[in-house]
Amino acid sequence: QVQLIESGGGLVQAGGSLRVSCAVSGGTFGRYAMGWFRQAPGKEREFVASISWAGGIINYVDSVKGRFTISRDNAKNTVYLQMNSLKIEDTAVYYCAADRDFHPGSQLPTSALAFDYWGQGTQVTVSS
Repeated sequence: QVQLIESGGGLVQAGGSLRVSCAVSGGTFGRYAMGWFRQAPGKEREFVASISWAGGIINYVDSVKGRFTISRDNAKNTVYLQMNSLKIEDTAVYYCAADRDFHPGSQLPTSALAFDYWGQGTQVTVSS
């Protein structure tokens, strides 16, 4: 059974930084494309970033480009999201997800429908 466990969320002031992590167990992490999504109260779940097997291909939603960095450590079965210059509108529950069907040559997923496994989420709150 594949499990994804996020950690590292919390409360931070606007302009600050935070890194959230997602540890994956029970599967073949090195063969999953990984993604981060977020959901703010009253809003739909939104794509944030995704990364290919070895990290050579990365996608970001426009609103976080230049501020957020997704990375992965296949030796630790962990994917990270470094968030800098945080804004109040970044406040949300952040979820990591794994796509087991991604393969080199295919398009890196950005839709939640493409991901097969999900974590429980970690709250990130940005205050003024």
